[in-house]
Amino acid sequence: SLFAARAADRTRETALRLALGARRSRILRALFTEALLISALGGAVGLCTGAVLLRGLSAWQPVPKFPFHVAVYPDANVYAVALLLTVISGFLFGAVPVRQVLQTDPYDIVKSGSRTTRRRITVRDLLLAMQIAICAVLITSSMVAVRGYVRSLHSNFGFEPRNAMLMDTDLTMAGYRGDAVSAMQKRMVEAMRTIPGVTSVGIADRTPLNGTMRWTNVFAAEATDLKPSNAAAEVPTYGISPGYFSAVSTAILSGRGFTWHDDQNAPPVAVINQEFARRIFGSVTNATGRYYKLQDGTRVQVVGVTQDGKYQRIGEAPEAAIFVPILQSPSSATTLIVRSSLDPAQLATVMRGKLRHVESGLPAFIRSWNQELGIALFAPRMAAISLGVLGVMGAMLSVTGIFGIAAYSVGRRLKELGIRMALGAQRTEVLKAALGRPFQLLAFGSAAGLLLGILASRVLASIVYQATPCDPLVLAGVVVAMALLGLIATWIPAQRALSLHPLTLLREE
Repeated sequence: SLFAARAADRTRETALRLALGARRSRILRALFTEALLISALGGAVGLCTGAVLLRGLSAWQPVPKFPFHVAVYPDANVYAVALLLTVISGFLFGAVPVRQVLQTDPYDIVKSGSRTTRRRITVRDLLLAMQIAICAVLITSSMVAVRGYVRSLHSNFGFEPRNAMLMDTDLTMAGYRGDAVSAMQKRMVEAMRTIPGVTSVGIADRTPLNGTMRWTNVFAAEATDLKPSNAAAEVPTYGISPGYFSAVSTAILSGRGFTWHDDQNAPPVAVINQEFARRIFGSVTNATGRYYKLQDGTRVQVVGVTQDGKYQRIGEAPEAAIFVPILQSPSSATTLIVRSSLDPAQLATVMRGKLRHVESGLPAFIRSWNQELGIALFAPRMAAISLGVLGVMGAMLSVTGIFGIAAYSVGRRLKELGIRMALGAQRTEVLKAALGRPFQLLAFGSAAGLLLGILASRVLASIVYQATPCDPLVLAGVVVAMALLGLIATWIPAQRALSLHPLTLLREE
């Protein structure tokens, strides 16, 4: 469209060259040379930008806890393909005005001026409408993904990751075994509590949404056949210390949490979530004080009920879960949860110093809980970023396409517009005549793209938690975005059409 618009603006120049004896092949050679130079410039910029982005991608660590390195750099084959695409696109762009040049009648053009465009729908119009539709699909999908990602960040996880730090370690690395593990874990909790500004500290053998699970078959208290197939439920299990629920900001709805007296010498106890209470005991109010059985026949008493949360993935349905005292279910794998309003970097340094004071030979990995959630939020975050980038690129292409066809329409109809203005046409009528076709294509392509985007966004709902394709804010955002793209793309052609002076234009034509 841009090359066609440029050729339309140079119609009289081309006619004068032909009238003065220039060969059509020479004019076409100049057009192809210009197209190849522009294409080569764009290809070089694109290749350099791609190389920079790939270098950043190679150094990117999406999961700091598990660093890896994948080298992705362009090689000779990539450069060869880039060169080939550059040359092909240059020839394709240069071929756009070929027919116009070959059919130019110098005598007719010089005598009567530029011809007006015909009103039939051209292949260029259809391609532009498809391009706008694709842009609308990308913008719709990107807005849905971004909205879903934002909702994910503010959704109810059943715990509060903000203002919480995690410290992972394994006590077997320092030689702790048996009862020494529990004693060391208690010392670590007490040491972290002495940090100024720390409000609560807890320990868990694993945290929710970290990708690792421990499953337990539970049976009704009256069950006698304890085969796995007869289990009432198979639920994720977490070994936690006293103070855990306060550290993760999880509300206990009834009963109590654990104390340091809930050790191996005390009867087995557990805290369950609401879904477990509803599924096994019928309601939350009837769960406290009740019992369930393990596969080895152990009877476990429920001493508390806590709110539901997310355990495997953000988008999961409510799932049953149980929490057991870490003293009754010892584990050398230790994750400390430290809640504080201090700066995370400053708190991490203090935590590392406290750990060295307690046990200098124990390695640890410290990060904020928000960073830990990067694993669980990886898919929605990548969907939002990828679709956002594609949406921006699609918007740039659509702006270019709409601008090209608008400029082409104005350039081909200068004489007609001048006559309209000379006969007293209003500014709105001139704009409608000059830019009616581009805006019709914009409206048609946007509507088709919005519908396709809503359908495509249903697929996003399986990737991005709470991604809603029929969100009114998304629909309004797409309409506004496409309207702004149209205004931006047609601004310069509209200004050109409105700045025409009928006397000057008719004299030149």
